[in-house]
Amino acid sequence: MDVRQRVGLNLQALRRTKKLSQEELAHRSNVHQTYLSGVERGRRNPSVMVLARIAAALDADVEDLTRKR
Repeated sequence: MDVRQRVGLNLQALRRTKKLSQEELAHRSNVHQTYLSGVERGRRNPSVMVLARIAAALDADVEDLTRKR
């Protein structure tokens, strides 16, 4: 599995666990909703800084987004 796909699946799972919409998570992490959607679908390659903002908005660690499950 491509690392972008892994990040996307982990991001989507964490977001749903926290019961957040993509729009709400995008707002909290200061990224555009369509960009966040692209990350979840494994189409975007976010920088480490963007991953850090998304993880912080989820009250998680970057490692939670990159971990194999």
